[in-house]
Amino acid sequence: MILDHSFPRETDYVKEKNLPLVIVGGTVEYHGPHCSYGCDTLVAEGLVKKLAEEKEIMLAPTISYSPSSYAVGGKETGTVHIPEKAFEEYVYYVFKSMLYSGFRNIYVVIHHQFEQECNKPMTLCYKLASQRAIMEYLQETKGEGWWGSENYANYYEELEGSSNPFEWIKVIPTMSTAVQNATGYDHAGKYESSILMALYPDCVQLDRIDDIKHWFTASAREANKELGDEMVRQSLAYLREAIK
Repeated sequence: MILDHSFPRETDYVKEKNLPLVIVGGTVEYHGPHCSYGCDTLVAEGLVKKLAEEKEIMLAPTISYSPSSYAVGGKETGTVHIPEKAFEEYVYYVFKSMLYSGFRNIYVVIHHQFEQECNKPMTLCYKLASQRAIMEYLQETKGEGWWGSENYANYYEELEGSSNPFEWIKVIPTMSTAVQNATGYDHAGKYESSILMALYPDCVQLDRIDDIKHWFTASAREANKELGDEMVRQSLAYLREAIK
């Protein structure tokens, strides 16, 4: 199911069944001369769309413009960077609207700067915005002092699953640390080029590597679909378990 293509009947069904509502947290970022600007977005989108073929989930619109940073290249490279404070405020309102709408099982899936599941600025924006939205939603709907009231005396016994409001929004990588260690992870090199090639072949042009030389793209010459297919397989196995 795709949220943009849905009607109230479909969203009511998702909320009633507590099905996952999945948002791809993407970027528009320079990935050398051989990988498309949407690389991080497309890797996450491609995996989530494959997951949707086998698992009942709803796909929310992708958020592409984000805090990509200019770490890889300067402003002239085509990267679009949104300052963290502005971005966090934006996604905070997205999350707040989703909570008021009744969604209680939201996932943000990110491929950008998620080496070893380390929290970089974009991921932190999503995490902080999600917890802000949840805290404020609870206070606005339950009143000040809600947590300390006798109504929540069993709070710690009810932390599992949807009973825990702070699990309503989860921010996860496309590839867990275990998957990254098993297959490899880089920026526009052998591994990222391979997984993008497996998902969107037209978005990798290996014959363009020499257009602009970078240390981080040199290994992309070894990229291949077989490796990419294995990365997709292992990433899907992780996402299948992570998105419930």
